[in-house]
Amino acid sequence: MDSTHPAGRRSCRDDGPVHGRYEITSLSPPTPTPTPAPQAARTFAGLGLPDRLIAALASEGVTVPFPIQSATLPDTLAGRDVLGRGRTGSGKTLAFGLAVTARTAGMRAAPRRPLALVLVPTRELAQQVTGALAPYARAVGSRLAAVVGGTPLSRQTYALRKGVEVVVATPGRLTDLVVRGDCLLDRISVTVLDEADQMTDMGFAPQITDLLDRVPAEGQRLLFSATLDRSVDRLVDRYLSDPVVHSVDPAAGAVTTMEHHVLHVHADDKQAATAEIAARTGRVILFLDTQHAVDRLTGDLLARGVPAVALHGGKSQPQRTRALARFRSGQVPVLVATSVAARGIHVDGLDLVVNVDPPADPKDYLHRSGRTARAGNPGSVVTLVTPKQRRATARLMSAAGVRPRITRIRPGEAELHRITGARTPSDTPVRGT
Repeated sequence: MDSTHPAGRRSCRDDGPVHGRYEITSLSPPTPTPTPAPQAARTFAGLGLPDRLIAALASEGVTVPFPIQSATLPDTLAGRDVLGRGRTGSGKTLAFGLAVTARTAGMRAAPRRPLALVLVPTRELAQQVTGALAPYARAVGSRLAAVVGGTPLSRQTYALRKGVEVVVATPGRLTDLVVRGDCLLDRISVTVLDEADQMTDMGFAPQITDLLDRVPAEGQRLLFSATLDRSVDRLVDRYLSDPVVHSVDPAAGAVTTMEHHVLHVHADDKQAATAEIAARTGRVILFLDTQHAVDRLTGDLLARGVPAVALHGGKSQPQRTRALARFRSGQVPVLVATSVAARGIHVDGLDLVVNVDPPADPKDYLHRSGRTARAGNPGSVVTLVTPKQRRATARLMSAAGVRPRITRIRPGEAELHRITGARTPSDTPVRGT
């Protein structure tokens, strides 16, 4: 694809705030008096979706579109290039997924030549997106395949050779299949970049550009992310033509159902406080910076009687899949993870996320936080901060647009229990997890 692919005519629906280089369409009313939403914003029937998709949505119990879906679907269904920004849990997957399935409805792909491509940063997110879109793809007769690393290449090759209309892929594995000639991108009519900022942050930009260069220049491009900033500028300039930009929550950190807490803790008390939080009733995700730290904390929790599983990039795909399944089912209530491994994971009813290690990047903070308080449900984000981390954490929260409640805590104290539900671990080692 020519690097001069047209991208200069960015458009907006109204004069929203500027975010990065792009004007943003805000769904918030410009005055304190709310304006009644149009019918198209309140029902899927008014958005132009095929009847089969509307019926499939109803059978899945999805009857009212989220704001990001109401905002973007009229444009995506019309074939426009779209940048959609909404926090994690705002409904982005269905926003682009319904457009993709609608646009491939009734079409049949030739062997090895899919018609739609969804690129995501991680295996877990690819599998989650595939699962979320499966009932809608079935409803319109589209075949769907996940193409990710850590799983047998032969199965994915077999599916592609039979023919699939929609491929959900991580950049690395898709590149392997393209190089082998098992997947050709010359028939792709719609391409989605999901969590594009994270893909570029994780170093996938060269692979993404190589893949997009193989996609027909006249195809539709949809970019969905929790943030739109300079990390995606190059992709937007090169590959999107006159995109419509939508944002459903310009204040990224201002999620009214989410509480943010910074707990000041002495370094010597941090391990004990973490174990007490993990021993609470209910599920919790504990985030740390490194794979080694994840494994070490998981071992410590098991030794203290807290059932826990580890999730990070050093685990095999079957290990990661099993860990997530046990956590989602509630069989194991504690997931200890790195940011990258848990990116995009959706777990129903998760009401607490703990940053055992405060993230260095505000985007990582928002992505970690997005595991809770999804779809309007309540949730809390707790960050443990030692004295040496206080200044950096204050800068992080400011950059993330968050005003946390700050509390000094010690293990065993009532405040720690009040905020997190912390309990004293049994200290009876857990085996067999």
